[in-house]
Amino acid sequence: MEFKDYYKIMGVSEDADSDAIRKAYRKLARKYHPDVSKEADAEQRFKEVGEAYEVLKDKDKRAEYDQLRKLGARGRDGSFRPPPGWQARGGGAQADFSDAGDFSDFFSSIFGGFGGAGQQGQRARQPYRQRGEDVHSKLALLLDEAYKGGEKSVSFQVHEPDAQGFLRSRRKTLKIKIPPGVTRGQQIRLKGQGGPGSGGGNNGDLFIEIDLAPHPLFVVDGKNLQLTVPVAPWEAVLGASIRIPTLDGEINIKVPPGSSGGQKLRLAGKGLAGGDLIVILRISMPRQHSDKARELYQQLADECQYDARKDWAKP
Repeated sequence: MEFKDYYKIMGVSEDADSDAIRKAYRKLARKYHPDVSKEADAEQRFKEVGEAYEVLKDKDKRAEYDQLRKLGARGRDGSFRPPPGWQARGGGAQADFSDAGDFSDFFSSIFGGFGGAGQQGQRARQPYRQRGEDVHSKLALLLDEAYKGGEKSVSFQVHEPDAQGFLRSRRKTLKIKIPPGVTRGQQIRLKGQGGPGSGGGNNGDLFIEIDLAPHPLFVVDGKNLQLTVPVAPWEAVLGASIRIPTLDGEINIKVPPGSSGGQKLRLAGKGLAGGDLIVILRISMPRQHSDKARELYQQLADECQYDARKDWAKP
């Protein structure tokens, strides 16, 4: 089995980052694309570049390849032997890379998916297929939109070869359905809406990451929402029924007698995707007091004899 030096094929160093690998692939794919290249070995080189990119763009495949590259033995005739006891993590012949391209025996022996020599002739007769590039985009939503779901337009860039084989950026706009209750960081996958495949290969996928715009009242904590609600001192002491906003509209809640500032009330199912709404009470004092109100506060102070800082500074 012949060893494939994917770093050499791509023309990048062993410590190249994902951006460098992606740029190298785009450059070489344009140069050797069989539909436009005049190089004598364009199709073979295009296959090798696609195979190298398939491995190096994937963190897990690359780590496995790097380990095998260091530990395997190479003969003078170019043959390669994995280290003793080596077993591909990809699961051998059960792995599925049927739409990833026309890969070599070296690739198959590491990651599986194409069987052995009995299929080699069949592979050689098949046209080269390359899966399109996955595209990642972000979509910012208002909190109400995330809660209720609905349709939104999203625009993103895809790269595709033109008639001369040069990769061109094209802006694409889709209307997508937002499921109710999406949260910040959640990804929506649209299969086949990414970059176009080559040689009959499948299109890549579009991954849309949800972001949420700040809300003037609610704070998002995963699936839960937090709402700080002001209450008057007498409402906290005596208890009260107060009206508060939710993403479903206003509702009445009960403030328990003897409540304090910072106390939390949990409303189940009023958050995102089955999360809760956490109501945080904040004691709000009137800005002005009448003489009668001051007199009543003084009576309250004399009656309660309460030291609010009694245990405040104790360790």
